[in-house]
Amino acid sequence: MKAFAALFTALDQTTRTSVKTAALAAYFTTAPEDDRLWTIALLSGRRPRRTITTPNLRAWAAEQAGIPLWLFEACYPVVGDLSETIALVLPDPDPETRIEKSLTGWITDLRGLASADDATRKAFVLAAWNGLSSTERFVFNKLVTGGWRMGVSQKLMTRALSQATAIPEADLAHRLMGDWSPDRISWHALVLAPDPTADLSRPYPFALAHQVDAAPETLGPVTDWLAEYKWDGMRGQLILRGGDRHLWSRGEDLMTDRFPDLAPLVDALPPGTVIDGEVLAWDHALDRPLGFSRLQPRIGRKTVPRKLLAEAPVIVMAYDLLEWQGRDIRQDPLATRRATLARVLATLPPRAPCACRPPWPPRIGPIWQTPARRRATWGPRG
Repeated sequence: MKAFAALFTALDQTTRTSVKTAALAAYFTTAPEDDRLWTIALLSGRRPRRTITTPNLRAWAAEQAGIPLWLFEACYPVVGDLSETIALVLPDPDPETRIEKSLTGWITDLRGLASADDATRKAFVLAAWNGLSSTERFVFNKLVTGGWRMGVSQKLMTRALSQATAIPEADLAHRLMGDWSPDRISWHALVLAPDPTADLSRPYPFALAHQVDAAPETLGPVTDWLAEYKWDGMRGQLILRGGDRHLWSRGEDLMTDRFPDLAPLVDALPPGTVIDGEVLAWDHALDRPLGFSRLQPRIGRKTVPRKLLAEAPVIVMAYDLLEWQGRDIRQDPLATRRATLARVLATLPPRAPCACRPPWPPRIGPIWQTPARRRATWGPRG
């Protein structure tokens, strides 16, 4: 627990991404393998089920601190965090009762309290508070309450793992997806073992828009260019290879599980197809996009409830075809790729979760934002 508490402190005391990445990479290099697994699980939302209620924690903390419960309750909103409030009000730990236990050991013991009575749970918590340092108590309370806010995204954690293991981020992102638990898998099987499906899921580098500083007239005849609306959604690459699908965001986050409504495309499009486009919440009845606010609740979830799937179905608005029949076609002319893309998507059944709109010849001058569509992206015809 001491090493994990030190990591938590290092992450909590900085907003610099490079410092957080270095701290995580060092931890993933030196910590016991079981603790590394649980750290990945905690940071990716795979938290153990809570076995102790917060009302009990408040009452026990007030009793241990020798203060009335009303005074503890008055301190809580001032501090703003239950775990920290408890750690602050408790008396200094007794060195004679010091407990040395790993992160995995504490999690195992906490989960073992699921069938225990309140007296047993209280005795366990009080012993833990007496046997841990102030920082370790704080982290222990976080384990009990499940209230993790460490300022670490999945991408940052994957980057740190990449530094610690020398495994490419894209490979690690794929390995950490899916339904896994530290109870059922080892560090080697989850992180280190080669993944034979990694190449099937790997995206192409994203082609991002950049500012043109010169006047539009310097770009040549307007007839040599096409413009495409930048739709109000999430940029992504849809990859169909090996009888499966993978969806990557522009930030290189693997988000397949958050958009199960794209699964029919595995059967509707041939394998060896990679589409660059925009994931949009879509109103099929009116054939128009919904606002980004309707899509956003799905982005941060690990699983999507049926109600949200029904309220905000998604499609991929395709911009470009990057791979066709297993061949990288990025060097083919844009006009050729777009023609193939339009021809392929025209064969999809009605209300299929993928579509494209034809690009249009631009005019010289600004293209202003509208409620449903944002500024346009430009590209040469060739």
